Amino acid sequence: MSVRNQVQLITYPDSLGGNLKALNNVLLTHFTDIFKGGVHILPPFPSSGDRGFAPKTYLEIEPNFGTWEDIRAIGENYDILIDVMVNHISRQSEYFQDFLKKGRKSKYADLFITLDKIWEDGKPKKEDIEKMFLRRPLPYSSYTIEETGEEEKVWTTFGKTDPSEQIDLDVKSEKVRELFTESFMNFKKQNVKIIRLDAVGYVIKKLGTNCFFVEPEIYEFLDWILELANSLDIELLPEVHSHYSIQYKLAKHGCWIYDFILPYRILDALFNKSSKDLLQYLKTRPHKQFTMLDCHDGIPIKPDLDDLIDTKEARKVVDVCLERESNLSLILSEEHKAHDGFDVHQIRCSYYSVLNCDDDAYLAARAIQFFAPGVPQVYYVGLLAGENDLENVRKTGEGREINRHNFTLEEIEKSLEKEVVQRLLKLIRFRNEYDAFNGEFTVLESAKDEIRLSWKRNEKNCTLLIDLKKYKSVIDYIDENGQASQYFI
Repeated sequence: MSVRNQVQLITYPDSLGGNLKALNNVLLTHFTDIFKGGVHILPPFPSSGDRGFAPKTYLEIEPNFGTWEDIRAIGENYDILIDVMVNHISRQSEYFQDFLKKGRKSKYADLFITLDKIWEDGKPKKEDIEKMFLRRPLPYSSYTIEETGEEEKVWTTFGKTDPSEQIDLDVKSEKVRELFTESFMNFKKQNVKIIRLDAVGYVIKKLGTNCFFVEPEIYEFLDWILELANSLDIELLPEVHSHYSIQYKLAKHGCWIYDFILPYRILDALFNKSSKDLLQYLKTRPHKQFTMLDCHDGIPIKPDLDDLIDTKEARKVVDVCLERESNLSLILSEEHKAHDGFDVHQIRCSYYSVLNCDDDAYLAARAIQFFAPGVPQVYYVGLLAGENDLENVRKTGEGREINRHNFTLEEIEKSLEKEVVQRLLKLIRFRNEYDAFNGEFTVLESAKDEIRLSWKRNEKNCTLLIDLKKYKSVIDYIDENGQASQYFI
């Protein structure tokens, strides 16, 4: 199995029509030649929170979404990418429910990280916790065991509730590895081609470290899971939000990585009408990446761009985003904030809205993404040029809902009538079908307010020129008759 160098869709199982059957019909009706790179279906499993990211099991599909048969049906025409939350599982899973009942006598007890696995006496120490990269005020939760009435403290990196709904798994445990093996073998049976390792940076807990991407222990786990995936002909995509140097280490390790730097770099170039930083970045980044502009979370800033951006300049970009009704996810750990207090983890918005619903600016952003080496992913809201869903944020109190609108079949039809969407589909077809994208990439000399990128393979070549003053984009290319042609995006 090798990942196709073509455009891929990211969607929730119920966001395009309401369920997996509807998703398949929408794909076959409207997008047969669009998502040749595949479909990333955000967690379709039974889950107790975080919109699928607190899975109860990987062996079943949430009945409201459909069945494995529906997944296999989509897989007949599209490579399927699915998430595995390698760091945690749901509090409502049969495994943790059994532990809650029987405590240490549960046959599943070893799946979890009770605090005596970290501190010998089971008592957390403040000075150790202060070193950690925290995603909630404390990295553990307390639970009462039904049969004994005893309190057990268990590691929980994530979770908005207390106690948390997302229970960390002990990846050193044989039982956890058996669980992953069984799940991966099922994925193979269901024709899943790529697995995204969600939150993999948090799997190693080690005192004296920040408990994030702990080296060298992380590589032992990665090598084990890579070997498992390779044996089943499945590709892996580790998802790590961290300092870019960690991403580059993963790339050196032969892994696919996410380009979490590109979305901000493009935004910055378009806002400030300056290509300098973006082009410098495109010259030096690894090529084996999945690229994105938008996703179910937000546009990454810290820690992904630490040491790459001036926080004063970043603050100006963030302020423009806020004027355009974005909201922010902030860093919790004091030591991971910038010296000047800059603490923006992600900007949450629709990418179309943050560009002021300017069709040309939006298509310029997509053109840069598609010309950057890597597998381009298009999030379903971005596909339909969806705007900030402020009403949903108000209704749920969840800032990420700004970019998680569920489209009815009628709304999809309506969105497809928009000129910007038709222009985007045409651009995706060009990216999918033009052979030069399988060749050599070059960042060409460009004026400060221009972007010039090119691809060349044999007699085919294409050059993207973007005028940042007017957001006009044009591709010069050699057509199938060997003639020089122009495509105004």
